[in-house]
This record gives sequence, structure tokens and C-alpha cells, in this order.
Amino acid sequence: MRILLVEDDIRIARFIQKGLKENAYAVDVSQNGEDVLFQMDVVDYDLVILDVMIPGKNGFKICEEIRDKGSSIPIMMLTAKDTVEDRINGLDLGADDYLTKPFEFGELLARLRALLRRPRGEMIPDTISFGDLEIDTRAQKAFGNGEQIILTTKEYALLQYFARNSGRVIGREEISAHVWNETFDPFSNLIEVYVNRLRQKISNSVGSPVLTTRRGAGYILEAAE
Repeated sequence: MRILLVEDDIRIARFIQKGLKENAYAVDVSQNGEDVLFQMDVVDYDLVILDVMIPGKNGFKICEEIRDKGSSIPIMMLTAKDTVEDRINGLDLGADDYLTKPFEFGELLARLRALLRRPRGEMIPDTISFGDLEIDTRAQKAFGNGEQIILTTKEYALLQYFARNSGRVIGREEISAHVWNETFDPFSNLIEVYVNRLRQKISNSVGSPVLTTRRGAGYILEAAE
């Protein structure tokens, strides 16, 4: 899952980015409202966390422009402005949630997960099942034949992305964009290392599905033959 965080306070931005990365989310940070729509045209984000008081266009204006373009991406407004009028304004302009500073990171994370579970073309269910594999998206845990598969944070994020796109070949560049918070590096074998580790853990726990390499194209999570 890839998130765009629009926050001009570097300290707060780093705090949120660090916490989200530790919970398997890839995060891009923008500190200027003028850049947001361009970034959204270039990258396929799953959610936007949008501070109201930022340089350039303010958060309310950005939220309005995102909705005017027809995008249904979940938007969480983040601000120190705590008046009822401000919250109503943000929600009326198309925001899905409104969190006031200061806040506990746990609350931000819970609200974010709730937004990502809402229908948006594709619904992310509480449970994803495929063959002998079951993924609990609330607890961020995976099970094979009822037994928990011990995964690192990044392995879990990778598995969930494969499961949400099961039956479809996924290239390394797409994996890098949605699972890793970095630009795709064609010379790095990092993705291959993680895929191989994940494949081994899956094969040790379930007979189906299997994680298969399609040479020159990418990887696919599919039912065993």
C-alpha cells in the first residue's frame, strides 16, 4: 500500500512516515501543496494524508481539486484547526476523515486502516483467502492451514499485495512502487531476495497457492496445478 503524506512540518512528517513504514506502508512525503496533483498523476496512491496548513495551496483546496478530478482516493485531513466549522468544511469538500493535532499514532493508524477497508472500486476485506492461505488484514497476519506463517513486516506487505492481485503477473517496478518506499532500481536484487524468502515460507506452510516467477515479466500468486 502506498500513501502520499502532505505535511510541511518536517518533524511531524518524519514521525508519521517512520510509523507507517514500520507497519508495512510505503510513504511519499510532499511539503508543498502545489506538487500534490502532479505526484498523484505520476504515482498510483492508495490514500492521501493531507495537512490543511501547508505552503502553496492549502489542504482544503487540494482536497476539492482531487475530488473535482473524479478521484475517489481516501483522504484523511490532518490539522491543528479544531473548530467544528473547519471539520465540516473539510468533509463537505470530500475528505473521508479528519484528525486533529496533537494525536496518538495508534489512532491515526486505526483510522487509516478503516479508510483502506472501505469500498473504492476494489474493497480490501478483513480476510483474504486463497487455497490453504488466509490473510487477516486487520491483524496483518498470514495463516497456512490454520497455522500462523511468521513474516517480517515487509514480507507481510508483499504477500498482501500479491494476494490482492492474485492471478495477475506483477512486475518488479510495480512491486517497488506499492510495497517499497523507493524508486525502482533495475540493478538491485532486493525484490528477488524478498520474493524468494516469501515463496519458501509459503511453500513450507501450504500446498496452494504458489508464488511463481514469470521470467522477464514478474511474479504471480496462483493456484497450484
